[in-house]
Amino acid sequence: MLSSDQLGPKWDCLLGSKGLEDKEGPRGGGSGLPPPDCFPGSWRLDVGLDCKGSPEGAEARAWTAYYYSLLQSCLQQAGLPETQDRSQVPRTGNMLLCLSPAWLTKVPAPGRPGEAALLVSKAVSFHPGGLTFLDDFVPQRQATYFLVGLGPGPGQGREAAELARDLTCPTGASAELARLLEDRLLTRHLLAQRGGVAVPATLAFTYKLPTLLRGGDGSPGLRLVELSGREGQETLVKEEVGAFLHSEALGDALQVAIKLSSWRWRGQQALRLHPRAEVGTVADTVVALLEKLEEEESVLVEAVCPPARLPSPGNPPPGPELAMRICAVVCRTQGDRPLLSKVVCAVGRGNRPLRHQNSLPRTLEVALAQCGLGEAAQVAVVRRSVKTAAEAALAAVLALEAGLSVEQRGGRLACTDFLGVDFALTVAGGALTPVALELNSGLCLEACGALEGLWAAPRSGPATEEAVAAAPLVETMLRRSARCLMEGKQLLVVGGGSVSKKFVWEAARDYGLKLHLVESDPNHFASQLVQTFIHFDVTEHRRDEENARLLAELVRARGLQLDGCFSYWDDCLVLTALLCQELGLPCSPPAAMRLAKQKSRTQLHLLRCQGPPWPSPSLHAVPCCPLESEADVERAVRQVPLPGVMKLEFGAGAVGVRLVEDALQCHQHFSRIAHDLQGEADHPGIGLGWGNSMLLMEFIEGTEHDVDLVLFRGKLLAAFVSDNGPTRLPGFTETAACMPTGLAPEQEAQLVQAAFRCCLGCGLLDGVFNVELKLTGAGPRLIEINPRMGGFYLRDWILELYGVDLLLAAAMVACGLRPAVPPHPRASGYLVGVTGLVSQHLQVLRSSASQEALQVLHDRGLLRFNQFTSLEEAQVPGEYEEPYCSVACAGPSPAEARLRLLGLCQGLGIDGPHYPVAHFLSHFK
Repeated sequence: MLSSDQLGPKWDCLLGSKGLEDKEGPRGGGSGLPPPDCFPGSWRLDVGLDCKGSPEGAEARAWTAYYYSLLQSCLQQAGLPETQDRSQVPRTGNMLLCLSPAWLTKVPAPGRPGEAALLVSKAVSFHPGGLTFLDDFVPQRQATYFLVGLGPGPGQGREAAELARDLTCPTGASAELARLLEDRLLTRHLLAQRGGVAVPATLAFTYKLPTLLRGGDGSPGLRLVELSGREGQETLVKEEVGAFLHSEALGDALQVAIKLSSWRWRGQQALRLHPRAEVGTVADTVVALLEKLEEEESVLVEAVCPPARLPSPGNPPPGPELAMRICAVVCRTQGDRPLLSKVVCAVGRGNRPLRHQNSLPRTLEVALAQCGLGEAAQVAVVRRSVKTAAEAALAAVLALEAGLSVEQRGGRLACTDFLGVDFALTVAGGALTPVALELNSGLCLEACGALEGLWAAPRSGPATEEAVAAAPLVETMLRRSARCLMEGKQLLVVGGGSVSKKFVWEAARDYGLKLHLVESDPNHFASQLVQTFIHFDVTEHRRDEENARLLAELVRARGLQLDGCFSYWDDCLVLTALLCQELGLPCSPPAAMRLAKQKSRTQLHLLRCQGPPWPSPSLHAVPCCPLESEADVERAVRQVPLPGVMKLEFGAGAVGVRLVEDALQCHQHFSRIAHDLQGEADHPGIGLGWGNSMLLMEFIEGTEHDVDLVLFRGKLLAAFVSDNGPTRLPGFTETAACMPTGLAPEQEAQLVQAAFRCCLGCGLLDGVFNVELKLTGAGPRLIEINPRMGGFYLRDWILELYGVDLLLAAAMVACGLRPAVPPHPRASGYLVGVTGLVSQHLQVLRSSASQEALQVLHDRGLLRFNQFTSLEEAQVPGEYEEPYCSVACAGPSPAEARLRLLGLCQGLGIDGPHYPVAHFLSHFK
């Protein structure tokens, strides 16, 4: 057995500076041990590598361990699981299936009167590659999200419902909410009145209206008749039925359906179909069913929507008329926004009821074609209509739930995370119209799973890639689980940042985080928004090691019980890593932070990282030379090809970055920076506390991109790529951006892998990092690594488009928890934005594009406004200015978002001859 201690990386070693074929060792007849500690990563080392019956000597075992680590490094970079030693590693997963209520236990939750924690004793756990294991948990595992199956029929529904009630963890369903969805009278009213969704014309009889319908307004196409008692109602029923069956509300319907509506009758519906002309029979059936009703239950008479079918020229198609039932699964996503996940259809005879599980599931395209509606334009119209109606249905349900009490919901954290909506497709007003028949909590998802299962078996012919209906639901489960894990966590934040980081404090309150702040400014706006404020000068970074020790003593003296410590502010990253080391909290090594923080060291180090494994980070590094004096400038212009880029070693926000074309410009810019930017007071917040040394690096032609990464223990969990517009040369101030990237998938993958390998090459294993690259004809080239969460608008955009919060991910990593992020999140649309500069826009920023005006447009959903600094602080010389704000527009495509933004900028006055927005957006066509 090898030592179980983690290898401590020595970041000054040349990581694989020579290929294996250049090295001699015992395998090749030479002598010597393998290079020590050369694979940055996180994996178990206490694995049994000895082969019984064939003992190895010390050197041979060292080489075996070397190749094992090389294998793990390759697996890690490929995003594959670590090799498992089944004799040592317990087989536990995070997605657990409990087949019996007996496998779960509720225990009172400390500090939460009336609530309980849910503990798992036994479960089926799921693993990548389709592996499952039946596991026992000693001690029991605590659930952080619970989704209970409340399906119809006999079974353990009562016990499951009781398990889901009043939990401390989020639940995606409850018996109380399911009962509301099963009340067709309530849902018809809800969809028609609040959602604007078409529902069948319906006549409802009840002895007592459901509580949530009392005192409300009527709904179009819905007639409510409240009966005074059980006796002597026949005449009233017949009159109401006759008026309903002869009314224009039924349109072309030839039949009506009669059914009971309540939770008590779910799964055992006695559906009766009658011709519309049989008034007496319909009335008699209603009277007979009324005898079975209890309070707040109802009998519904509803129009059977005639199947949609286009008239065909000549003879009608042979065979019976076909009807279709459309099942739509819609999920609750970030910000309580509904998102249509998948549509699956059933097709059957038009004169018979179509139900779940009595028809083979089909795609919308196939089902429509079978009903004679095969044109692509028709399919697109129907899909849009279904999407609009299904998402409106869930929005109406969520709005209803928001007004319910904790008791009515079945718990403080109970809500509907996904919904199945059943539609009939009919023709109304000359247009194909989906009419909502009912809401359900699982049958539509089951139908989607059955359709997806069609593609599970191996087959010949081209593969069909079907989206998984449950994917958005799983993302919501992960997101809510993460909130549960992080609620109440105590985190120390080093450096409060500027006004651009005000979202941190709003999000912390929303997530229930307990933040403690270390900040140099005693009057910082966040000082009143945190649990503890520690006033401490963090601007002198030459004393970071000493300051880390002092801060650790302050933390201990105040008795802070921290779960984690992190920073999103450039100046404080190394200090934060040193402080984490002092306090024994998770973080990337201080040496790795120092390496990434100093731009020339980053490039020069990566140039020496030539593998293995391959491709190596050296492929992406750019030649450069550090500059401390005029003599260094002279030497640099002989070593680095010109034109080049000069920048501050520790700079931020592109301040002081300049394109230099010859030696004279290099000397002039070096002298200018040395005179103008000598210390923190000359330009706060851009890294001058580290000094004003510079570097010269080769200028790389290509398009510029940001890659925001989430890493945990050396594994890449998520990556988000955005495109930048052309910068304003000779400076490099950002002008425009687009997300998601418009690059081809292969180029996007190249950028992600380049960013990931560069972070690993520097030893950055845990955290949220922002990597700036250029994509050249020869592949990605590194501009710089920002070893913290992306700045400006990036966190806001990623949250908006993908539902992933980089701030929450960074906080989870800081607490040693794997961030709950989907590996391949899907963007909900596109955002295209342009930056505003005080030097170019001062007049409009004080009038048509003032902060107040932009905020109003943001609140109305017409644009996204991100402010980076105050207008007063932004008024610095143009050569050293940072962007003041970002203004962005959304759209279903980059072209549409770009056109909206261009029109907006022209209207606000942001576009002009000296700031040509159309040129800055030209990369996004």
